[in-house]
Amino acid sequence: MSQLLDTYGRSIDYLRISITDHCNLNCFYCTPFGGRSMFPHAEILSYEEIIKATEAAVLAGISKVRITGGEPLLRREMIRLCRMLANIQDLKSLALTTNGILLEEMAEPLFDAGIRRINVSLDTLKPERFRKITGSDLLSRVLAGIKKAEEVGLHPIKINTVVMRGINDDEVEDLACLTLKKPYHVRFIELMPTDGWANGDHESLFVPVKEIVKLIKHIDESRLGPAADSFGPARLCTLPGGKGKVGFIAPMTRHFCGSCNRLRLTADGKLRTCLFSKEEIDIKGPLRSGASMEELAGIFRTAADGKPAGHYLQKTDGRKMFGRAMHAIGG
Repeated sequence: MSQLLDTYGRSIDYLRISITDHCNLNCFYCTPFGGRSMFPHAEILSYEEIIKATEAAVLAGISKVRITGGEPLLRREMIRLCRMLANIQDLKSLALTTNGILLEEMAEPLFDAGIRRINVSLDTLKPERFRKITGSDLLSRVLAGIKKAEEVGLHPIKINTVVMRGINDDEVEDLACLTLKKPYHVRFIELMPTDGWANGDHESLFVPVKEIVKLIKHIDESRLGPAADSFGPARLCTLPGGKGKVGFIAPMTRHFCGSCNRLRLTADGKLRTCLFSKEEIDIKGPLRSGASMEELAGIFRTAADGKPAGHYLQKTDGRKMFGRAMHAIGG
């Protein structure tokens, strides 16, 4: 299997694939001011196109894939896609990110189809607060989905929490304490300046990781470090007596660009080399015009060559850097 290196010597082995820009929640930090503008169905990559693109990515050197959205569990027959992805030779890891609303009924089919690692977005444990953040009164369904995912054997189950001042920062310790009895990875993420600010501005809501850490009792900051079984940018540790892990992701205050290993494929067939960059490379056109597998693999190599050294969120308006709403990128 070939190795995909960028011009800075980083090994690019991870592809995040957005399969839809639709979502069944309306989280205010994700949704644009003017509401969502969905891709026409004809513009979305078919499952067969996604498989061909993924096979080309693996040929170029990708070994890990994560399915994202929007909300990926909304797309019809996505279990069929999971099965096809799981059968790609030399693909070593197949994971999924979800908001958990449909997870209870789909956890077992997902596991049977080859999904092993799962991330669930969860910003609060309080029903009323969940409704205010997401626009829906569905917290109980998310919690039931996480429970079912554990029962069927999905591991690790990573819970992603975006921390916002005055909204959910008072729940950081409660969420961290989920790891005392469960083998979950609860990861706290700094709020990023996307264009979804219908409920306030980034500056007033932003909580840096160094402050988030201090909200958790009995945490030993000296033990924070990358985990051997984690492919992402989180710094992790275990609370005393805990079964799971607590993690922190700091895209704003502690750049992890130097170890970034990922590319992103949007639902409408564009390769993004960085979450925080408008630069995109079209792969849908070549897919639909009959490009060979080697030609498609070459597009992934070109994308890796064009990957920037780092992002510049603190030097400019981050909302202008994304180029798309978060739900259309895949996070």
